[in-house]
Amino acid sequence: MRIAIVADHNAVPMKARLVDWLAARGHEVDDRGVHDERVVDYPVLCEDLCRRVLSGAADTGVVLGGSGSGEQMACNKIRGIRAALCHDTFLAGIARGNNDATVLVMGAKVIAPDAAERILEVWLDTGFRGGRHAERLAQIAVLERGGSLLGD
Repeated sequence: MRIAIVADHNAVPMKARLVDWLAARGHEVDDRGVHDERVVDYPVLCEDLCRRVLSGAADTGVVLGGSGSGEQMACNKIRGIRAALCHDTFLAGIARGNNDATVLVMGAKVIAPDAAERILEVWLDTGFRGGRHAERLAQIAVLERGGSLLGD
């Protein structure tokens, strides 16, 4: 699988570990930075990664920040991206299986590196279930286009 990964200054060590973890499992990893702990603005990093996912240059993306909260918000401003902030394997499974999330967001100040590996493993191993979940994604797409589900 082709996986783009990015981290802000808070998550450089976690990104390095996950890049090695992914490569050891045979994934093609596109490390989009950053590579040192100088303070950076995460929205630029999020946009870069999300555009890679949308263009098909990456099958999925992993965004790492301090908490992950702002990163998730930034990613979800990019039309067509469904970014999920996952701090445990349950959320990762739901995000992929029920919501067909395209970008995994994790907070390096919130979860331990070994937990990040387990979350990422569930993320990669879980497929979209479709069915009623596809209907919900269609509704989300209506909202994303500025439409309403209220029938007004």
